[in-house]
Amino acid sequence: MKVWGAVVAILATLMVVTLDSKIYRRCELARKLDKAGLNGYKGYTIGDWLCLAHYESGFDTSFVDHNPDGSSEYGIFQLNSAWWCNNAVTPTWNLCHMDCHDLLNRHLLDDILCAKKVVSSKRGMTSWDSWTEHCDGHDLSQWLKGCKISVRIDSKIKQIHDSEPQM
Repeated sequence: MKVWGAVVAILATLMVVTLDSKIYRRCELARKLDKAGLNGYKGYTIGDWLCLAHYESGFDTSFVDHNPDGSSEYGIFQLNSAWWCNNAVTPTWNLCHMDCHDLLNRHLLDDILCAKKVVSSKRGMTSWDSWTEHCDGHDLSQWLKGCKISVRIDSKIKQIHDSEPQM
C-alpha cells in the first residue's frame, strides 16, 4: 500500500510539473532574460543566453537529461544536480541551494539566479559544453533578430576591453 501511495505522489508531481512547464518562443525568452538582468551580465549578451538555452533545452523548461555519471541536468539552462541543485538521488554540492525540480516550471527566476551563479564561477559560460561548441566566438546577432532588444555589455568588461592596446 505504501508503494502505491509513493507512485501516486510521483505521478501527481510529474503532472503538476508538466502542466506548469513551458517551451518559450525565442523573443519571449529574450525579453524575460533581459528583464531579469542577464543582458550584459558578466559580459555575456542575451544572444549568448539564447544560444545556450536553445542548445541545452530547446527553450523547454521541463527538459531533463540524465548523464552517465548518475547526475541529471534540469530546466531551460540544464543545471547539473551534482553541482547546482539537489535532486534527492545523487550526491550534490547544491551550490544554488534549491531542489532541481523547481527548475522545471515556467517561472524562470530561480533558473536565472542559479545560472548567474554558474556564469560567475571561474569557468563562466564555458561551464556549458554546448555554449563552447555552438555559441562561443560565433555571430550571435541572429538570436535577437526581430526581438527589439539592444545588446548590452557589462560596463566593467567594456572598460577592460577599451583599455587594452589595439593590435
